[in-house]
Amino acid sequence: MAPEEEIKPHSGGTEPDYRFTLANERTFLAWLRTALGLLAGGVAVHQLVPSPAGASAVLAGLCVVLAAALAANAYPRWRRVQIAMRAGEPLPRSLMIVVLTAGLFLLIAAAAVLLVLS
Repeated sequence: MAPEEEIKPHSGGTEPDYRFTLANERTFLAWLRTALGLLAGGVAVHQLVPSPAGASAVLAGLCVVLAAALAANAYPRWRRVQIAMRAGEPLPRSLMIVVLTAGLFLLIAAAAVLLVLS
């Protein structure tokens, strides 16, 4: 596709079935809810969990960093999927699934260490 023919999320291409558009929007909102949950968890851990040598600060920091990564990538992912649907192309893959999985694994490992140290 030539640059001058670039499809925008709300114009150009073919209008996708509204169910797919709404499903894409629900996925976008789910990424944002997950980011908000991680942010709230980070704040709660920092404020409520006493720990030796600032281990809770590390756990809280991991929550906040992962929340920021999810929030920062939610809209670009929504946009890429919307454009692909309008162009009739395969949906783009997202590395955020791997990032989220690895980040949650790190959070779980940090929480386990925090439990052992306290």
